[in-house]
Amino acid sequence: MDLTIRPTPHWLRWGIFPMVLAVGCLMGTHRLAAQDAPQIIDEAALNQLTQPDPAAGGSVDDASDKPMGIDILSLISKGGVFMIPIGVMSLLVVTLGAERLFALRGGRLVPSALNRKLEMLSDPIDTFDPEVAYQACRRHPSPTARVVASLLLRTGRPLAEIERIASEAAQREADRLAGPIRWLYLATAITPLMGLLGTVWGMIRAFHDTTQLAAGQNKAEYLAEGIYVALVTTLAGLIVAIPAAILAHHFEGCLTRAFHRIEEICFLVAPGLERFTGRMRLDFDGRLVPLTSAKPPVAPPAERPSSKPPGMATKSPASPVR
Repeated sequence: MDLTIRPTPHWLRWGIFPMVLAVGCLMGTHRLAAQDAPQIIDEAALNQLTQPDPAAGGSVDDASDKPMGIDILSLISKGGVFMIPIGVMSLLVVTLGAERLFALRGGRLVPSALNRKLEMLSDPIDTFDPEVAYQACRRHPSPTARVVASLLLRTGRPLAEIERIASEAAQREADRLAGPIRWLYLATAITPLMGLLGTVWGMIRAFHDTTQLAAGQNKAEYLAEGIYVALVTTLAGLIVAIPAAILAHHFEGCLTRAFHRIEEICFLVAPGLERFTGRMRLDFDGRLVPLTSAKPPVAPPAERPSSKPPGMATKSPASPVR
C-alpha cells in the first residue's frame, strides 16, 4: 500500500480559493442583511407614527400654524350693549325694505288698466268725458287715481288752476309714499355712528384694562384682543347702513319715475276739461252738472235804518258815578 502523499494538483489549489472567498462573501452579506432588517422595520414604524392622520385633514404643524376662523356669533355677543340698537335698526331696515318693495311696484302706483282707459278717453281730446274718467279712477284706487280725481273734481275752473291743483295733489301723494323711505335714510346716517360709538367705547375699555395688568403679563396680546372685539360694532353698523342706503336710493328712483308718469297723465287729461270752463262742474258723485244749478250764496241781513235824524250822534249811556 503506497502511503506517499502526493502534492495537490495546481488547478485544484487555485479553484478552491475563489469558492471559499465567494462563500465567505455570501455569508457576510446575509449577516449584514439580518442586522439591518430590524432597523428598517423600526424606521417604517417611525414614519407611520409621524405621518399626519388623514381624518384630521392636515399635519400637526399645519394645524398649529393656521389661525382659527372668526366666529361671527361669538363676536356679536361680545359687542356689548351697543349691538342692541344696531340690531333694532337692522330689523327696521329689513321690514321697511320688504314693505316698500311691495308698495312701490309699478302696477300699484300707475295701474296699467287706468292708464289705458285715460289714454283712450283722451284720443281725441275734444271728446274727453270727465264722468267716465272719474268712474275709472274710483275703480282703480291708486296714487294716480287720487291725483287725476282731484283734477277732475275741478272741472269748470280755469286750466291754470286745474294744473296747480294737480301738482299739489301729486306732491301730497309723493310725500305720503316717501315717509317710510326717510326712515331708511335715517338708518343710513345713524347706524355707522352707533357702531363708531361702540368701537370708541370698546377701545377705551381695552386700554383701561391693559393699564391695570401686572408687570409680567402680556399687555400687547390683551390689547389686541380688546381692539378687535371693539371693532365689531363698527362692522355691524356698516353691514346695516350699506343695504339701507342702496334700498333708499332705489325706492327714491322708483317714486321719481312713477310721479313723472303721473304728471304726464295729468297733462294729457287737463286740456280735455278746458271746454267745460265756466259752464259745467263735476260733483262728488261723478256727474256733470251746470254751474248755474248751484245755490246762490245767502246774502247777509241788511241793517235796519236808524229812526234818528242823520245829524244826531248816538250817545252812549253814561257810566254811573261812584
